[in-house]
Amino acid sequence: MRQVAEAVRVAKIAGVRRWRGSRARPAARFGAPALAFALALALSGCGGGGGLFSKAAPPAFDLTAAHDFPHLTRAPRGQLVIAEPTALAGYESEKIVVRPNAVEAAQMGDAQWQDRLPKLLQARLLQSFEAAGRLRAVGRPADKLATDFVLVTEVRAFEISAADRTAVIELAVKIVRERTGRIMAARVFRVTAPTEAADGAAAVAALNDAFVKVAREIVLWASKIV
Repeated sequence: MRQVAEAVRVAKIAGVRRWRGSRARPAARFGAPALAFALALALSGCGGGGGLFSKAAPPAFDLTAAHDFPHLTRAPRGQLVIAEPTALAGYESEKIVVRPNAVEAAQMGDAQWQDRLPKLLQARLLQSFEAAGRLRAVGRPADKLATDFVLVTEVRAFEISAADRTAVIELAVKIVRERTGRIMAARVFRVTAPTEAADGAAAVAALNDAFVKVAREIVLWASKIV
């Protein structure tokens, strides 16, 4: 409502200024059109349509790939394709999920991911495998690697639990032989990390800490199978 009030004030000033150079009354000649135009702009901003007073987008955050893996005593072997993770609608966008309780899901208003979460996870998992140096090659499906093994991931949880101030990540991961569709191995990874706040940079940092842990576990597990 502050936006609407400000628009009305600006429109009145504009009407009075124009009226000073004319014999017509401001409301009759200039005030009403100016007021209508200003209200339209203000309401479009309130509705999220990018109007004159629209709210700026929240800051965007990234995830960090896992690193500092144990030293490898053997030569790298195997090749692996990292498929884009699948997820329910709540995890399919740039929005960061916050759960006030076990049955409700909300979106963080003061922070978001820099890209769609599944795409971001795919990129950082790939970088984690590259940092580990345990495989001869790792890539996306579009890279057309000559390999039978695909890492398939389902996002079951990637959120902040506001009730206990905890970052929660749960990923169901499978290693699938592409030619036959046979599941070679499967495991559910669940990691939590404490957070000082349920929103903002502190909450995002907790999610990043949890992701680094789970990415490291996935890399070490998958590298033994491929």
